[in-house]
Amino acid sequence: MANTKLRANRPLSPHLQVYRMIITMAMSIIQRITGAGLYFGSVLVVFWLVAAAAGPESYDFAMDLFGSLIGRFILFCYTWALVHHMLGGLRHFIWDCGYGLSKQAGTWLAKATIIGSVSLTVILWIIGYAVA
Repeated sequence: MANTKLRANRPLSPHLQVYRMIITMAMSIIQRITGAGLYFGSVLVVFWLVAAAAGPESYDFAMDLFGSLIGRFILFCYTWALVHHMLGGLRHFIWDCGYGLSKQAGTWLAKATIIGSVSLTVILWIIGYAVA
């Protein structure tokens, strides 16, 4: 039986405090956060669909809620999370195909993902307001 009183002399696993935060690390964390945020946003979509099916009074309540300043901010954040998570998935797909694996390409893809997600979200909202 092993002696449990002896400690192994091996290095500890590094933590985030050991590493300098770089954009690819931040994008990995943001990818996970947006994925979790999409769960919350899906509840909002279900709420809207149920309100639409429940009748005009329920639908009007949901539209008043989503039309408020806080409701629009939440919808804007949900749109950004959806677009950002999609672009992050495309970034990972590019890596899975064996491209963009160098440090420079990975950094470029990370920057392109954040710039693209913000830009596409703003464009989608501008189009949404122009059509409505």
